[in-house]
Amino acid sequence: MTNKLGIEKLDEGTRRFQETVFPARRPLFEKLAGGQSPSVLWITCGDSRVDPLLITQMEPGELFIHRNIGNIVPPYATPHRAEAAAIEYAVKVLGVQHVVVCGHADCGAVKACLNPASVEALTAVREWLELAGSLRERVEQRFGCSEGEECLERAIQQNALDQTQRLKTHPSVAEALAAGKLQVHAYYYRIATGEVLVCSNLEGEAVTARRA
Repeated sequence: MTNKLGIEKLDEGTRRFQETVFPARRPLFEKLAGGQSPSVLWITCGDSRVDPLLITQMEPGELFIHRNIGNIVPPYATPHRAEAAAIEYAVKVLGVQHVVVCGHADCGAVKACLNPASVEALTAVREWLELAGSLRERVEQRFGCSEGEECLERAIQQNALDQTQRLKTHPSVAEALAAGKLQVHAYYYRIATGEVLVCSNLEGEAVTARRA
């Protein structure tokens, strides 16, 4: 019954879009039908509570969005090519000027990185999260913790920062950064308050965050 109600709500929303929302914004969609020119590649988690367009109040066509569990960017020299393809296309074909890696509060992927035993029975999930590297060890070393809400928040922010460094292993990103055509950023979204923080990690110091 739950699935039926879910698909019925989805169908109802689709009809409302076609009958009400689309006609009211027809010029925008007609323009978008001819192509896209986003300025930002937004890499974030697949978590259903995270809606990039809602959070940023950007319009359709302004964000090129790539989502996966834990907003992980595998190093370029790995067999995981979906992320590499999205990054290369966004940077080299679409010409985005910014790449944002956005983590979020209560991230289940980061929880699992801090407690690997919790996903022991989930083979694909466990193998994917191994791409986050030794996040638990880095958090323990830098913050002296591996559990608790404050530690989880710091770990999520650290993970987002780690992915911005991984981006630099991708040739398209390295080339664009060297040419001054691209900037990379790490964001953190607090679901309960709506806050979006910009994370920074200067000269090896602990993660700091400021409001976007």
